[in-house]
Amino acid sequence: MTTPRRSFTASEAYEWLAEHARTEGFEALGAADARKPGPEGARLQEFLAAGYHGDMEWLADTAERRSAPLHLWPEARSVVMFGANHAPPADPLPELAERERGYVAIYARGRDYHEILKGRLKRIAQKFAARHKAAVKVFVDTAPLLEKPWAARAGIGWQGKHTNLVSRDWGSWLFLGAMLTDIELPFAEPAPEHCGACTACLDICPTRAFPAPFQLDARRCISFLTIEHKGLAPRELRPLMGSRIFGCDDCLAVCPWNKFARHAAEIRFHTRFSQQDFDLAALIGLDDAGFRAMFTASPVKRLGLARFRRNVLVAIGNSGRGDWAGLAVQKLDSGEAIVRAAAIWALGRLDRDIFLVERSRRMAGEADPLPLEEWRHPPWLDSRAEDPDSAPSGSV
Repeated sequence: MTTPRRSFTASEAYEWLAEHARTEGFEALGAADARKPGPEGARLQEFLAAGYHGDMEWLADTAERRSAPLHLWPEARSVVMFGANHAPPADPLPELAERERGYVAIYARGRDYHEILKGRLKRIAQKFAARHKAAVKVFVDTAPLLEKPWAARAGIGWQGKHTNLVSRDWGSWLFLGAMLTDIELPFAEPAPEHCGACTACLDICPTRAFPAPFQLDARRCISFLTIEHKGLAPRELRPLMGSRIFGCDDCLAVCPWNKFARHAAEIRFHTRFSQQDFDLAALIGLDDAGFRAMFTASPVKRLGLARFRRNVLVAIGNSGRGDWAGLAVQKLDSGEAIVRAAAIWALGRLDRDIFLVERSRRMAGEADPLPLEEWRHPPWLDSRAEDPDSAPSGSV
């Protein structure tokens, strides 16, 4: 026998949610009809058919469930989207000029937002379920749900030409969380798109990851290449990655709508690091214990030490510091093939003479195809990899 619902109107239930969302620190809220078909599924299929997902096979594996919330939970009636502002105090892009320091995306400089948002959502959901005798499910990047399109359908913002969510109040700096419920709530009108003729986010992308407005080729996206990708970035893209060692904020930070954003009120979203903490020479020296200690409760920790070193070595190769060639040489003895390969590339960017000496000593004993390819194909043989700001040093 089912427990009868308490007598609350849909509007009253939504107002309760809005009040408690504010109490928990969310800045944006909206609801959309979970049963109403939208274009998200078709767009996802186009994305996958073009191969834009790269080696994120989990996107293809869960495509059907991602196409509609009812595939995830047939009883769902409403998709409630929550937005939390994590805007930095100032434009972070000038930091990219400091080529001797690694750049970590703004979202990863504070405490892990997954845990913060999940705690907030669970508290709201438990109270909401008890008060309204409702069934609920909450997600923060933990389910095959297309959060950004649903946030747009819930009126929180629109997907900009960079495919990220843009809000008139918070710019491009919103974390998103979702709650599905079997209660039908008042549904918002989808937010209209307000990008107009602006192409700032497309123009600034270092790797030209946007084949067209509102389309992203993740295979060229620095966030994908430094976080999701398991191998080395394509050779022609590595010089364009600059000092970015975890994620990229270029298309987010340049958005003109950010002028309305305010610094995040949630202290746990504030950066725990100074730029001095991201000194590349120090970062490449971190052992596993040091890496874990530095990035405790940070999304960076999930990357693992080997891929973190891969990213740092690419940044070292882009630093233009010929005197850092020794840092790359030290990692040629790594037990991880991905680290050795990145070290070889970095060394070739920094000092050809030392590269040739080390190749003569090491190449014959290398069994893994990834480092072998880097020995066989020095960066200077690839004209696309030449960057006037990081010309190899040494006797060339």
